[in-house]
Amino acid sequence: MNEVSVDNCIFCKIASKQIPSSVVYEDEEFLAFKDIHPAAPVHVLIIPKLHIDTLSTTQVEHIPLLGKMLELVPKLAHELGCGLVRHSDGSLTGGYKTLINTGPDGGQEVYHLHIHLIGGPKPWHGQR
Repeated sequence: MNEVSVDNCIFCKIASKQIPSSVVYEDEEFLAFKDIHPAAPVHVLIIPKLHIDTLSTTQVEHIPLLGKMLELVPKLAHELGCGLVRHSDGSLTGGYKTLINTGPDGGQEVYHLHIHLIGGPKPWHGQR
């Protein structure tokens, strides 16, 4: 695995404002910013400001943090225009995909835990 320290982690540098990004949300614990290579009209990354390498390296003490990250997803999806909407007739429109890549075979490129929030009108780049 590609071990990354806080000192050379690009997402830690983005969270600390050493590297600019297109921020869409920030609070004390999290930062969400636009992906530089979006796969859909809405593609943001949600990161904890606390450096955690991968989902597989989380510990019991990270459970509240993980819960808050997941709770943030539908809120941001709604704000960014791709939230799930239930209409008065019960039908649904909108929606989004969430993705957490873990490890080299899981497609993880940056070793700082992050959730991809991907949505917007389809078709997306090569998606069905």
